[in-house]
Amino acid sequence: MRPDDPVVLDLRGVTAKAAFMDRCAAALALPDWFGRNWDALADSLGDLPRPLTVVVTRWQGYARTAPRDWETAQEVFATAVEGSAGRLAVLLALGEPPDDPA
Repeated sequence: MRPDDPVVLDLRGVTAKAAFMDRCAAALALPDWFGRNWDALADSLGDLPRPLTVVVTRWQGYARTAPRDWETAQEVFATAVEGSAGRLAVLLALGEPPDDPA
């Protein structure tokens, strides 16, 4: 992966905060100390080693099943972007991307 390639955070099938945190940890290659809570996510996003663009896909199901957690996730991402001095961008993909061919 080139440093400027976006990271895809695919939330397909995510319906709870624990699964959301697991997906974030995997997609963003968060450090071992990542505590899988909102504060730890905010801290991790503030400590990214390089500029990063994150594209969040298939988020609609999570937004429907866990609306408060989804709202908090958006707030954490927005705060991280605002404090990143241009080193972080988080984009929400609208619509459903095609499934990967089997």
